[in-house]
Amino acid sequence: MSGLVVRPRSRILHGHDWVYASEVLKVFGNPADGDVISLKDGRDRLLGCAIFNSKSQIVARRFSKRRQELDSDFFSRRIERAIAWRVRTGCEPELCRLIWSEGDRLPGIVADRYRDVIVLQTLTLGMDRHKPLLVEILSKLSGVRHVIERNDVPVRASEGLPLVAGPLYGDDPGEREIEVQGVRFLVDFLHGQKTGFYLDQMENYSIVANHAAGRRVLDCFSNQGGFALACATRGALEVTALESTGENARKLRENSRRNGLRVSVAEEDVFSFLKAAERRGDRYDLIILDPPSFTRTRDKINDALRGYRELHLRSARLLTDGLLATFSCSHHVSAKEFESSVAAGFFDAKRSARIVRRLVQGPDHPVLLHVPETFYLKGLFLDVPTGR
Repeated sequence: MSGLVVRPRSRILHGHDWVYASEVLKVFGNPADGDVISLKDGRDRLLGCAIFNSKSQIVARRFSKRRQELDSDFFSRRIERAIAWRVRTGCEPELCRLIWSEGDRLPGIVADRYRDVIVLQTLTLGMDRHKPLLVEILSKLSGVRHVIERNDVPVRASEGLPLVAGPLYGDDPGEREIEVQGVRFLVDFLHGQKTGFYLDQMENYSIVANHAAGRRVLDCFSNQGGFALACATRGALEVTALESTGENARKLRENSRRNGLRVSVAEEDVFSFLKAAERRGDRYDLIILDPPSFTRTRDKINDALRGYRELHLRSARLLTDGLLATFSCSHHVSAKEFESSVAAGFFDAKRSARIVRRLVQGPDHPVLLHVPETFYLKGLFLDVPTGR
């Protein structure tokens, strides 16, 4: 088997599963992009097997610490183990992220289940080659009627892969209704953001909404209204949802009508709305900030942190003696960096806040301790007193 020898002090020698191009001491054999290769240290000790791609900054992604081929037996074992984890941790097995890439030791594979539909992403070249096998095993183990491919995400370009989307098993299911904690949503698997719905926030919808009764709620970056609609069902006095894209705003209104809920939808840029709301003297008792990633690259972190600081400054000025739920979904921004930027924004606003609890992605998005990139959703639930 061809392979790589890694340099001393490479992160894989400390438990990580990635090898960057700068960490390669030498290449032996003649590996082709997408091949399974062996990884060794400078003393010729085997570190495991990985998927190789010279076109990517991450040239090798380890999937096993022993010699292992990507065959039917391997995929069946790993997928069965992933499903068992969801059951063991109390996830709803028919509405969850079924496979979470490195979190399930299947680097580059994401599979989200929505009842009888699985939405599949194969984000690395090596895994993309096994797409037919993955579809066969997933459909057999889950019993779903449809497997949809959502490989239209930019990260595939760094692997030299085309951007494609469409049915892989069964026909196109079209838009389907799902129910999340008593709230119904219409999901478009082929055109919606991510794989159609923010499954990683399902537990947090309920946690935040449990505090919404009798409060004026502002849900920023509302997408399809997960937080807004959950708060409306839990007795919020009034709910305003902000969404800058017309299509998402349309879906949000449709989801509101579908549930018979009153939610005011503002189709506007969040930063512009917050500035105008401050000038008007608007006040809210509960604000939710769930923005898209502010950076997808490490070199843009400072810009992202300035954005978070500004966002929390504006939000803090609109809060009464109330609550703020805020999130960062960028794995490049650490929890410490995010919390520091939130604190800086509150300092600028001359407001104080105390942490009610930290919020994270659900257990269907498992985090590997030695691969911090698997932990991407960081959240804070804050109590913001008036100070009087």
